[in-house]
Amino acid sequence: MSEAKDRSKHPCFNKETSGSCGRVHLPVAPGCNIQCNYCNRKYDCVNESRPGVTSAILPPDKAVEYLDEVLKKEPRITVVGIAGPGDPMAEAKRTIETIERINEKYPDMLYCLSSNGLALPEHVDRLAELGVTHVTVTMNAVDPEIGAKIYSWVRVGKVVYRGVEGARILLERQLESIRLLKAKGITVKVNSIIIPGVNDHHLIEVAKVAAELGADIQNLIPLHPTADTPFAGMEEPTKALIHELRAKGGELVPQMTHCKRCRADAVGLLCSDRSSELIPTLNKLACGSTKDARPYVAVATREGMLVNMHLGEAPGFQIWAPHGKGARMIEERLAPEVGCGPDRWHRLAEILHDCSLVLVEAAGKQPRQVLGEHGIMVLECTGLISDIVTEHYQGRDIMRYKTRTHKAGCAGMGSGCG
Repeated sequence: MSEAKDRSKHPCFNKETSGSCGRVHLPVAPGCNIQCNYCNRKYDCVNESRPGVTSAILPPDKAVEYLDEVLKKEPRITVVGIAGPGDPMAEAKRTIETIERINEKYPDMLYCLSSNGLALPEHVDRLAELGVTHVTVTMNAVDPEIGAKIYSWVRVGKVVYRGVEGARILLERQLESIRLLKAKGITVKVNSIIIPGVNDHHLIEVAKVAAELGADIQNLIPLHPTADTPFAGMEEPTKALIHELRAKGGELVPQMTHCKRCRADAVGLLCSDRSSELIPTLNKLACGSTKDARPYVAVATREGMLVNMHLGEAPGFQIWAPHGKGARMIEERLAPEVGCGPDRWHRLAEILHDCSLVLVEAAGKQPRQVLGEHGIMVLECTGLISDIVTEHYQGRDIMRYKTRTHKAGCAGMGSGCG
């Protein structure tokens, strides 16, 4: 199927089409199976433009509907990509279902994935069958000793690996992924983050290995230090270093030089992004899509009238349901006891299994991540509970209630991610 598609219309892989062909990233992959020391995922962020952030998580059953709306506003879209905010293969079922649904209506679209490669090998055959044409594998080192400085942990199944062992397992999967992808005729890009003092001296070796494996292009991306990460205090690489590495790497494998470091919900041409314009549509679909399977909204409140409690401080939650043209509170549920680490948030996800949304005044990065990976959106907001919940059930945009002063990321811990 993929051979019948015009691969030149992928603007990230072909700079010449970047001004005429657009892409849409579908944020259907909330969970991640590794933790990079430069990454801080955010699930309801509208203020930053970088990988790992999105304004909402879109479930697979709404992917086609969202793409319909995107194409009405930007018909030049030629690529459907899945690049997070986690890893597409960490929850492969969601990713594959999304592609299957879109493939039925838009079979001529180019399909693109961006993965760390850890869980990619076992799904390459199915991705090729579905017509995936382009895959990016982020490979920051081909020496586990160096990789151990870049990755906090790597999770395979329920086992968390750290240090050199984790980096070695990840590297083995990355190399296998690229081999399998090329065997299926899929175009492969290798992304490598330039981290001064960590892997900058090693990236030409990465380029060499990428070339030997048959990678089509490499994207050397300068580190942009992100708050609340181990690398937050590091300096960005100099322009001279970036140019030097790209020049040397280009002798081994073609280099990408027009990367925009796109969000996980990016939309539009690379030179004319329209993500902010489509955020209300994405939020509406994301909030409303699970109402049948998860019809309820949980609320953290002190007195029962206002959304005014921090998620971690709430001893319990009001549970609201649709009622006529409005909403009503139907019961209260106790929160798990304090002090249980990440397990507390997994248990809370079980308690709120039939809720699609949790309204809180503020929330920490770890619970936001864990609940997000269970398909439960955490919205930091203030206002009357009845007003916010009613507007939610009416399909209106409730982001105007969102708290703008509190910023929380999702770096997480090994046992609480994925």
